[in-house]
Amino acid sequence: MANFDLLMRSLAFIEEHLEDSIQTEEIAQACFASKSALEKVFKYTIHFSVHDYMIRRRMTKAARIMLEKPDFSLLDIAVSYGYSSHEAFTRAFSSVWNCTPSEYREQKKGKLHTAELFPRITGLMQIEGETFMRRKCDISELYDFLKSRADCWCVICDIYHLIPINDISRKAGDLAISESLRRMESVCGDEDVVFRIGGDEFVLLTSSSDRAYAEGLQQKILAMNGHLIPYKEAEVPLKLYADLVKVDAGNLKYAELFPKLVISQEKKEEVL
Repeated sequence: MANFDLLMRSLAFIEEHLEDSIQTEEIAQACFASKSALEKVFKYTIHFSVHDYMIRRRMTKAARIMLEKPDFSLLDIAVSYGYSSHEAFTRAFSSVWNCTPSEYREQKKGKLHTAELFPRITGLMQIEGETFMRRKCDISELYDFLKSRADCWCVICDIYHLIPINDISRKAGDLAISESLRRMESVCGDEDVVFRIGGDEFVLLTSSSDRAYAEGLQQKILAMNGHLIPYKEAEVPLKLYADLVKVDAGNLKYAELFPKLVISQEKKEEVL
């Protein structure tokens, strides 16, 4: 419980200081912990160093600003997140998104919504019947969308065996995450939106109450299973589970949403 409390305090502190120049030692001090204790909690629970997590969150926020505020220059955005030059910001952004800021802004132009590659982690959750903890992200934006689309279908996805990909390297795991989002966004209609809701869990919220429409998107996603991700001298296969669910958001509490949008381990075993 102490480790969980430390994790939550540190995540909240980081979120409040994403635009500040802070070091791991300062975060640990603010959370009344040692640097080594904080790093161990991050490594064990979310499998990133504190520094790597901050970079991913900063570049995720920067990407959203690029789209929401097209009049902001890339240099202005870079400076707001502590980068003194366009070149340094581009290196950091490319390391997370696998494209330059300019390329990203052009690719996403006119999109209704673009998924956050590394959304804010809000905790860990154990789904009933499972023995492991799932990482839970901020899904408040998805919750609001669901409230406005009460009768629409969701395609819920999960990466098949992400851990072995992460074992190749953390970069390979990041590529698997970004490619999963890319595949889901590539099949979307103009009003469909994609969210990352956990460590390897995703939701494609359609704008349709027609199950056949959602099934069509599901099949397109599944048809890409086995396509290889280029990685250094090798290629990594990526496979997604995909299922359909319609969420009755009328009286649904926010805390109840995540379990309804996760493919259970039992369901996964049925399709293996």
